[in-house]
Amino acid sequence: MVALVLGAIFAYQYYYDRKVPNFKGSLELYVYPGMGNDEVRDSLFASGSVLKPGSLSRALESVDGMAPGHYVIDSTCTSMYAARMLHKGWQAPVNLTLSGSIRTYRALARKIGSQMLVDSAAVASFCCDSLASYGVDTLMIFTKVIPDTYQMLWTASVREVFDRLVKESDAWWTPERIAAARKQGLTRVEAITLASIVNGETRYVPEMPTIAGVYLNRLRSGMKLQADPTIAFCYGYSLNRILKSHLSVDSPYNTYKYFGLPPGPISCPPKSCLEAVLAPASHNYIFFCADPSFNGSHRFAATYAEHLVNARAFQRALTERQRGK
Repeated sequence: MVALVLGAIFAYQYYYDRKVPNFKGSLELYVYPGMGNDEVRDSLFASGSVLKPGSLSRALESVDGMAPGHYVIDSTCTSMYAARMLHKGWQAPVNLTLSGSIRTYRALARKIGSQMLVDSAAVASFCCDSLASYGVDTLMIFTKVIPDTYQMLWTASVREVFDRLVKESDAWWTPERIAAARKQGLTRVEAITLASIVNGETRYVPEMPTIAGVYLNRLRSGMKLQADPTIAFCYGYSLNRILKSHLSVDSPYNTYKYFGLPPGPISCPPKSCLEAVLAPASHNYIFFCADPSFNGSHRFAATYAEHLVNARAFQRALTERQRGK
């Protein structure tokens, strides 16, 4: 009788561990390198999603080690399936989102390092040492990266991350988009460079095509671009306010000093800026400055006299604002 009872208990446990879902809801689990079975078990218990802790403990004891990764365990998972998932590394992808202000390769490294298993320092080191395989360096890295959300494995290596970013960037630049850039008199790199300047001027998407049109008008008329964002780039984005004394800095990125576009992008422009350059607004504006209401928009002008009126209004408003602070 004892043997029969023990046999029945064993058979029930065997069946339950392998055939009966043992979780409620859905939970995400990150397994870091070096985490053992006990640490993973405790994390799962702490989630409150395990229905029968004993079943999960038995299943975890039956596998040798956990594979680092990001896992999603839901209400369809049995204890044994979850244990095998964690042991064999059956990961669920994560979202790597590149958004916001990305103005240097170090900022890009921080974005990646904060969302993936790779360390930001390793990403920065890769940017300094290994970008030649993509035909770029740290100054030209943003010709190969487009801000977006990418699904990939959390444990992806730095090279795997960049392989994906470069592949997606190259795919975005279809023959139609390259032709659209050529229509504006720009190469792919030049279009990205101009888009990065537009990105430095505004976050207000409806105005981006207008601002792109202003800079294209300047290029076509033989004017210097005189773009403040390029001055900010020359000073490593350390300036709180760009003054006249800053405009003489000797750098090929100084568009107040040199004609034409700078050698490369000064930030990582989003698709909205790229699309604005490929399809700019048609107008005769040559000048613009920030609106004195500080609402993120700009005032545009076709003549220097009109621009001076707008610029003085903004300077007065800015001085008053800073005095108040």
